[in-house]
Amino acid sequence: MALIPPRTPTTTPSSSFLQPTNPTLKPTLFHLPHHPKKPISAVKSNPISTTPSSQKWSLESWKIKKASQLPEYPDKTNLESVLKTLESFPPVVFAGEARSLEEKLASAALGNAFLLMGGDCAESFKEFNGNNIRDTFRVILQMSAVLMFGAQMPIIKVGRMAGQFAKPRSDNFEERDGVKLPSYRGDNINGDAFDEKSRIPDPHRMIRAYTQSVATLNLLRAFATGGYAALQRLAQWNLDFTDHSEQGDRYRELAHRVDEAIGFMSAAGLTVDHPIMTTTEFWTSHECLLLPYEQALTREDSTSGMFYDCSAHMLWVGERTRQLDGAHVEFLRGISNPLGIKVSDKMNPAELVKLIDILNPQNKPGRITIITRMGAENMRVKLPHLIRAVRREGQIVTWVSDPMHGNTIKAPSGLKTRSFDSIRAEVRAFFDVHDQEGSYPGGVHLEMTGQNVTECVGGSRTITYNDLSLRYHTHCDPRLNASQSLELAFIIAERLRKRRLGSQQNLPSLTI
Repeated sequence: MALIPPRTPTTTPSSSFLQPTNPTLKPTLFHLPHHPKKPISAVKSNPISTTPSSQKWSLESWKIKKASQLPEYPDKTNLESVLKTLESFPPVVFAGEARSLEEKLASAALGNAFLLMGGDCAESFKEFNGNNIRDTFRVILQMSAVLMFGAQMPIIKVGRMAGQFAKPRSDNFEERDGVKLPSYRGDNINGDAFDEKSRIPDPHRMIRAYTQSVATLNLLRAFATGGYAALQRLAQWNLDFTDHSEQGDRYRELAHRVDEAIGFMSAAGLTVDHPIMTTTEFWTSHECLLLPYEQALTREDSTSGMFYDCSAHMLWVGERTRQLDGAHVEFLRGISNPLGIKVSDKMNPAELVKLIDILNPQNKPGRITIITRMGAENMRVKLPHLIRAVRREGQIVTWVSDPMHGNTIKAPSGLKTRSFDSIRAEVRAFFDVHDQEGSYPGGVHLEMTGQNVTECVGGSRTITYNDLSLRYHTHCDPRLNASQSLELAFIIAERLRKRRLGSQQNLPSLTI
């Protein structure tokens, strides 16, 4: 695991500080050049007839497009004042870090790495504290260790953290007991309390979201590079409430085996204070939803001349905002961050091909990650057609499973929940389809937390419908707790292990 050391940006809002200046920054592993589209398998390429928008992109070109899911701020003067303040602030992340993530994702697209994305459904101002950040980071480290041990390949760790505030809504209004108010859209827009004042969009919430994102990322950098993520601490990453569980026992056994491996490497001369043993890389991501905020934090990189949205390393466009001629797609096509596309069973294969072409006309590996969210049965029916359509065009993408969003149900109590069995079934369907199609399962995208919540039913410690009210803390969608997340990591690791062993068996034998 390579080191991206923490850096303190200057207070001057110049593009020069997009570039890391620390001489200890480790060079990236490889450089994949821009190239025209070509097949990634033995399939004839058939270029699509449509071409990306010929309109010149600018920071504000999205404003002439139709924008969905954006709030209506009542005080436009106040909004402009806040946006000018944000434009003067230092970036949250750096362009070089986003480029490094893109290279890692290119490796996952070719089956040589695996992406683990995880974090809150939506971050909140109320639950912002160091312990929550630490515990979620720790679970991601645990899951990464389990996956890496099974897959024997690098695990790319990306948190839905330090910026995941805004949430799309299916209805602009919410009604309770005959009272109708604007929907809650995330803490960076309005409040979740059901009263008229809380639901008015307040632009000053963007300032608070920015400061919370910076503080969160600062702590994550400290954890990633300050010794907390050292492999020799593997056994210490276990959370108290997983101590006496099947998953906790399996994790301790894995930690013991890793300790033995570390002892062997130490004897061979790889000392435990080597950077690869003491640090890790960690990136952040969120949905590109609140476009005024995203525009205000976009900077031109002084060395490449390209624009980067410096609110996060990776941005994704959601199911409700991925219109080909929409404002969100228009904004995203002009920034150079790696991008995700959320895809449900409603996605038409031809439309997906067009969307990829708009967002990645040079077919750059690592640029596009397709995050599928369909439910297990739809996954088996719909995903093969999407894979085949993308392959026919020679488009290089990273395929990732989001087994959460297609499996939300309502419990008898009225609370939203998700069944662990359904989540597991969708993950299995994802791997089965890729095995069938000869393509690469590149990662998993989870809504999860390090807190000991009771929001998703099932798992080896069997949370029932009656248990949901015990520790149901989410103010949006239900999340896996640490034990359930770890259990799912072992399931995925086993599939990756079988895939690895199967590919090794299929290698041609050497004649000596």
